[in-house]
Amino acid sequence: MKKILICDDDFGIVNMLELMLEDIDAEVISETDSSKIFDRLQEEQPDLFIVDLWMPVVTGDESIRYVRSQEKLKDTFVLCISASRNGYEVALEAGANVFLAKPFDMDEFLNVLQDALQTAP
Repeated sequence: MKKILICDDDFGIVNMLELMLEDIDAEVISETDSSKIFDRLQEEQPDLFIVDLWMPVVTGDESIRYVRSQEKLKDTFVLCISASRNGYEVALEAGANVFLAKPFDMDEFLNVLQDALQTAP
């Protein structure tokens, strides 16, 4: 079974994403404390990593760079979400596969996830 790891410091966003992913054939793991994300990434080794760009302690772009620097994680599909105006450039420069601006279209979000899970090794 594929694994999806969500990291966002907003409990409301995490809950909404978990609800949206209930019908996806994947294990969904959530983390709202960005200071724990490096350990969680190593423990879980997700197929897909959904991360908010702007969080306290460890930012999304730092998390993305970490994923890309780790041999075991480098092929992880990274979906970055943010309400930031310059988020697109920051996320892609860090190594994200896709950036979606908040608020995002739920159908587009689910399509990105389905495509990513189908192509994940």
